[in-house]
Amino acid sequence: MRLLLVEDNVALADQLLPLFKGHGYAIDWLVDGRDAVIAPHDSSFDLAILDLGLPGLGGLKVLEHWRSVGFTLPVLILTARDSWAERLEGLRAGADDYLSKPFHPDELLLRVQAVLRRSHGTVNNPRLEAGELALDESRRSVWQAGKEYELTRGEFRLLRCFMLNPGRVLSRMQLNDHLYNGENERDSNVLEVHVSRLRRKLGEQIIETRRGQGYCFLG
Repeated sequence: MRLLLVEDNVALADQLLPLFKGHGYAIDWLVDGRDAVIAPHDSSFDLAILDLGLPGLGGLKVLEHWRSVGFTLPVLILTARDSWAERLEGLRAGADDYLSKPFHPDELLLRVQAVLRRSHGTVNNPRLEAGELALDESRRSVWQAGKEYELTRGEFRLLRCFMLNPGRVLSRMQLNDHLYNGENERDSNVLEVHVSRLRRKLGEQIIETRRGQGYCFLG
C-alpha cells in the first residue's frame, strides 16, 4: 500500500516515516499544501494522512479540492485543533477519519489499517482475507490451509496489494508504486523475483501473468 503523508512538522514526520515503512508501506512525504493539491495527479496512493495546519494552503482546502475534482482517495486528518466544529468540518469535507495531536504512533497505524479495510470492504475482519489466504499484518505472515508462511517485507507489500485487488489486473507500474519508496531501480527484476517467491510458497496458480498487461491475483 502506498501512503501520502502531508505534514509540516519535521520531527513528527521523522517518527512516522520509519514506522510505516517498517510495517510494509511505501510512503511519500510532503510539507506544503500547495504541493499536496496536485500530488494525487502524479502518483497512485491508497490513503492520505493530512495535517490541517499546513503552510501554503491549509489541509481543509486541500481536501476540499481533492473531493471537488473527484478524488476518492481515503483521507485521515491529523489536527492539533480540539474543536468539535472543526472536526465536523473536516468530515463534511470528505475525510474518512481524524486523529487529534498529540497521539500515539501505534494508534495512527491502527487507524490507517482500519480506514484501508473499510475502503476495501473488509472492515469486520481483523485479518485480510482473499480466496484461500489470510494475511496477518501484525506478524507479516500469510495463512493457507492451516499453514503459516513468513514473508519478507517486499513479499508482504506485494501480496497485500494483490489481496486488496482480487481478480483485478495490476500493471507493473501500479505494483512498483506499492513496492518502492523511491530508493530502488524500478526497471530491475525485483518485482518478478517477489512474484516468483510468492508462487513457490503459495502455489503457481495464485498469481497469473497477463502478457503485456501485468499480473492478476486469483486467490
